[in-house]
Amino acid sequence: MRLRPRSLYPGNANLPIGGGTEAQIANREIGAPRVRQPTPELKLKLGRYPRAIMSKVAASTADCAATDTSMKFFKSKRVWKSVLACTTIAAVSSCSRGSISPETALATFSSDRILAHIRKLSSDEFEGRGPGSNGEQLTINYLEDQFRSAGLEPGNPDGTYLQSVPLVGITPDNKMKLTLSAHGRTLEPKFQDEFVAWSKRVTETSSIDADMIFVGYGVQAPEFHWDDFKGVDVKGKVLVVLINDPPVPDPSDSAKLDPKVFGGNSMTYYGRWTYKFEKAARMGAAGCVIIHQTDRAGYPWEVVRNSWSGIQFDLAAPDKNMGRLAVESWITSDFATELFHAAGQDLDKLIHAAAQRDFKPIPLGIHAKLTIHNTLRTLDSHNVIAKLTGSDPDLRDSFVIYTAHWDHFGIGPEVNGDRIYHGAVDNASGTAALLEMARAYKALPKPPRRSVLFLSVTAEEQGLLGSKFYAEHPLYPLARTAVDINMDGMNVLGRTRDIVQIGRGASTLDDIVDAAAQQQGRVVKSDPEPEKGLYYRSDHFEFAKNGVPAFDPEAGLEFIGKPDGWGLDQRRIFTAARYHKPADVVQPDWDLSGAVEDCQLFFLVGYRIANGTQMPAWRSGSEFKAVRDASLQDAGIPH
Repeated sequence: MRLRPRSLYPGNANLPIGGGTEAQIANREIGAPRVRQPTPELKLKLGRYPRAIMSKVAASTADCAATDTSMKFFKSKRVWKSVLACTTIAAVSSCSRGSISPETALATFSSDRILAHIRKLSSDEFEGRGPGSNGEQLTINYLEDQFRSAGLEPGNPDGTYLQSVPLVGITPDNKMKLTLSAHGRTLEPKFQDEFVAWSKRVTETSSIDADMIFVGYGVQAPEFHWDDFKGVDVKGKVLVVLINDPPVPDPSDSAKLDPKVFGGNSMTYYGRWTYKFEKAARMGAAGCVIIHQTDRAGYPWEVVRNSWSGIQFDLAAPDKNMGRLAVESWITSDFATELFHAAGQDLDKLIHAAAQRDFKPIPLGIHAKLTIHNTLRTLDSHNVIAKLTGSDPDLRDSFVIYTAHWDHFGIGPEVNGDRIYHGAVDNASGTAALLEMARAYKALPKPPRRSVLFLSVTAEEQGLLGSKFYAEHPLYPLARTAVDINMDGMNVLGRTRDIVQIGRGASTLDDIVDAAAQQQGRVVKSDPEPEKGLYYRSDHFEFAKNGVPAFDPEAGLEFIGKPDGWGLDQRRIFTAARYHKPADVVQPDWDLSGAVEDCQLFFLVGYRIANGTQMPAWRSGSEFKAVRDASLQDAGIPH
């Protein structure tokens, strides 16, 4: 879940669900179950609607009567309002165009089932769902069984539910010793407490023995006329860099960041830790050390420590990753201050200087030595994929994909007596939502026009590896993939008046999301913490950077019955206390009614795209538009 240090941009089609371009869907027969009635207050309101519309609502209610929890949720005023809005639009459309709404599928979402899935997947039995572990086997078996029992087809064209993902596991020796020599003084930071280091090179030993040089943010961005290297040769050096983008002040208001440079408050890809290491390798450096700052990274040191202290996975590559850095590393901000002091430098002053275009690299006069001894293993991990074939012969070979990563960190460093990283919110909750989504689509009287894929990917926590592998080895053409809808960490705290769309403004998805939210009486908001670069930190990003428009939703922040600011406070508490820690377990005060409502919104977004003749498109100025245009052109698809 979004560890990879999540930017982006503002919406086209305010057409309702059930428009004339959607496939006609036969009404599902209503069986014998007793239909629970709305409250007297709601009956008065419902009386305003035509009988034809109310018969559809009654059909949805009958479907929901099967589970008490679903029914209680369905009876709430907000949900009746949402279903009525959807049903009213669809009924009017069907009178003129013969189309029907998906309210029967919307009614199937169950908070009881979602919670049961989360409890199972985050239990001790599943051992933290680490790739290549017994927990993986239990997880993929569970997902296969759930997809099969829901009646979904195997998603791999080979007739199985699995896509093998070849990984290499690299476990560094935790007794490694980093020695930093400067001006007759030697510093030896403590592994895990003050630094972490690893190598993605598939070799038993990897070493650095080189001078260190501070290169600011380590960025070359010609579109912003920014170059932190200024022609300095850094081959064979160890680069020391700051996390995030250079915070360039707005010329008209120094208290704000310039929105024309590095996205202002929004992190761009230049701010990601992945970019820092990739750039250092391209520059020929021996190693790269990132200075951790909690506010700039978006997560505390414990997340860094727990994520990079144990086994590291990567995709198996023919060159054994020898093009990667010999050593990749993070150090704490406190140790960085000590390091720069030993070099005769003031770190705070250099951080300020690094935010200026005229910054030049500064040799630190410090020599770094480190040898990492690795234990290597190769393994096949797995993406799990199910499919619902579309009903339109002309569109069934195009696709809507829902994604959620099933993996977490397995068994790792002990924290408060627990070594199992359960990952209940991250991302047993998203995986549970994926299973419910598949069940809901299968409950449709007739499939949508496009085919729908349900893809549960591996090794997200290791750098989006499962989604990266799928994007590089797609089972279905990416040019014919209309959208990826990613679910990474569901709302477990109750219903909200809003939904957050990370990366809002980048594509025509905005209008579709807005329409779905309006049907629920909700509003769509942009990322409240754009400085964290959340758009780059989950599996949808691998689809986006390969051109596929991607919807990256997050829980809303305006919780019903809670004071202003409560939602953002809860998000920050989770990040500090439970994110990527064993403490991410099911809590007794969870309220999954919000997860159900969000699932329904995600369903409506995908359902509309699956029935529309036009695929969503990136807007002019999006960093992903050129890739998409080329992909569509190569496939002969008009755009």
